[in-house]
Amino acid sequence: MDKVCGKAKFLAVFGMSIFISALSGCSMFSPTNTPIDCNLVKAQASAGKNDMQIAEDLGGVSVDKVEACHGPESTGNKSAGMIPSNY
Repeated sequence: MDKVCGKAKFLAVFGMSIFISALSGCSMFSPTNTPIDCNLVKAQASAGKNDMQIAEDLGGVSVDKVEACHGPESTGNKSAGMIPSNY
């Protein structure tokens, strides 16, 4: 009887830990944490859209995130020095 009770407790704790980790992982995929594609922002800005329109088109992301895409490139091949300087 003790073995059965011990296994049941173990399975209950194991199941709850999986459930809690699944719930905490869902916040990773919330729309507020989703990065936006700056190439898309730059393309829409060159087409004449303002930051508010671009933010709405991207599913209601904040205008601050759209504005952050207007600065110089901070990641990728260009800043990593992977593109030769003579290009």
